[in-house]
Amino acid sequence: MTAQTLAERSEILAPTGLQPLLDTAQLRAYFGVSAWTVNEWRKAGCPMDRIPGGRRRFNLAEVKAWLAAQDEAGAETSAERARKAVAGRS
Repeated sequence: MTAQTLAERSEILAPTGLQPLLDTAQLRAYFGVSAWTVNEWRKAGCPMDRIPGGRRRFNLAEVKAWLAAQDEAGAETSAERARKAVAGRS
């Protein structure tokens, strides 16, 4: 039996309404980030599930939504800093 890609697993599970869960290594590979980055995301509240044995699994759709929310929050913070800098010049 050959290994299935994430796209293949997603297609197989789609009729059931389920999505494949990624382990830390798969999440790192998908986003091209380090283990340190994934650990920092986890500390910051990245959604994850624990499975027996204490292992972590990540729902890709939930992680993408969480990252998008983090980007929006960061953009607002940057905009606030820019406004304060402009106001400080007056």
